[in-house]
Amino acid sequence: MGEKILIIDDEEGIRLSLRGILEDEGLKVSEAETGEQGLEILGTDIPDLIFLDIWLPGMDGLEVLDTISRDYEGLPVIMISGHGTIETAVQALKKGAFDFIEKPLSLEKVVVSSRNGLEFSRLRQENIALKTRISSEQPVSLTGKSEAIDTLNQVIGRVAPTDSWVLITGENGTGKEIVARSIHNQSGRADRPLVAVNCAAIPEELIESELFGHEKGAFTGADKAQEGKFELANGSILFLDEIGDMSLKTQAKILRILQEQQFEHVGGRKTITVDVRVIAATNKDLAKEIKAGNFREDLYYRLKVFPLELPPLRDRVEDIPLLINDFIDILVKQHGFKPITFAPAAIDTLKRYRWPGNVRELKNFVERMFIMHAGDTVTTDRLPPEYTKDNPIATETKPSEAAPIDDMIAGGSTDLKQARADFEARFLETKLKEFDGNISQLAKAIGIERSSLYRKLKAYQIQTD
Repeated sequence: MGEKILIIDDEEGIRLSLRGILEDEGLKVSEAETGEQGLEILGTDIPDLIFLDIWLPGMDGLEVLDTISRDYEGLPVIMISGHGTIETAVQALKKGAFDFIEKPLSLEKVVVSSRNGLEFSRLRQENIALKTRISSEQPVSLTGKSEAIDTLNQVIGRVAPTDSWVLITGENGTGKEIVARSIHNQSGRADRPLVAVNCAAIPEELIESELFGHEKGAFTGADKAQEGKFELANGSILFLDEIGDMSLKTQAKILRILQEQQFEHVGGRKTITVDVRVIAATNKDLAKEIKAGNFREDLYYRLKVFPLELPPLRDRVEDIPLLINDFIDILVKQHGFKPITFAPAAIDTLKRYRWPGNVRELKNFVERMFIMHAGDTVTTDRLPPEYTKDNPIATETKPSEAAPIDDMIAGGSTDLKQARADFEARFLETKLKEFDGNISQLAKAIGIERSSLYRKLKAYQIQTD
């Protein structure tokens, strides 16, 4: 059966008539004779649409509508009445009714109204699902307890409630969009959606239409008028990501609009006035771009009312364990993956990696580990080579254990790969003696699997008897 309809009406003939019409449309129908019975059904099985009679024994339809509007926000309710007046219809619509139809029921009116109501219900459910997915996929604050992130979050808390424009700079993957969303969520414009534009992703010939909108026939393919991002962001915040990739021609046009908060659609003559707060972001050094002639100096200073520079991940490695835990939680919720854990030695190794792709690279890395090792512990030997090649071992080496390195240097080893192998061999041989030859205890202590340790010992011809 299809979507679910609840009919609340004390007249059996009306219920029977509605059921026939709706079931012919492929819908699943349930019935209630009173408002109280209808609310009881709602408590256990929420339908996609309700037909509700105004005149009912006990609670009348308008009282039931009040309860539904309060407890089931957005659930479409079509009011029906044999004693309909304009005043009653207006009252019902003000209370949140989706539509109002009179008895005797018109087949065409019932079908059209129910289809519209169900389409509204579908859009409502999609919107809820989208908001849920976005909230789980897109954090709205920077994760971390490092001094850099603590300071940055404090600064965001100060600038967010103002209407000051913000220019966010930082390497790719440092979380510029997260900062923009954090500012939006703490601003006085949070009741309206943040409107984001990736300036680097829109072709040059389309970016003006994307930003300012266009009229029907303004260019080939413009078969209907369309609002631009500035219009959609009226009363809210416009996030211009990768602003450094915008052409000089577009920069000139956007500068005028930013100054005047007025523009015309492409192909239009009507002046549109907006109230837009702008947050811009770039991974480029705009001062250098200005010197190279690639970015307008006047636009730079117009955007740079309040600058925020995001630190790269390599400058806040103490946040890596917290970020990994966040990504694990997100992936478990999104995909139902079995949780994974990271051995302490593996975390130490990851802290020594430079992370050129920053937090975005770390997130992708964690997802990769989920795919490879779902439900398991990621030890150092399970890390991909690119994360360990500059970190020959992932152990908490005590100062006294640095002597073998001095020995190797004194021995004149000039091949880095061979030097690493020599060091690892000496390290394992020394540690094996400390654990009286117990391979299992040694494997646990240095954070690798027993089988992997055994293979290394065998490869280095270390006696294990």
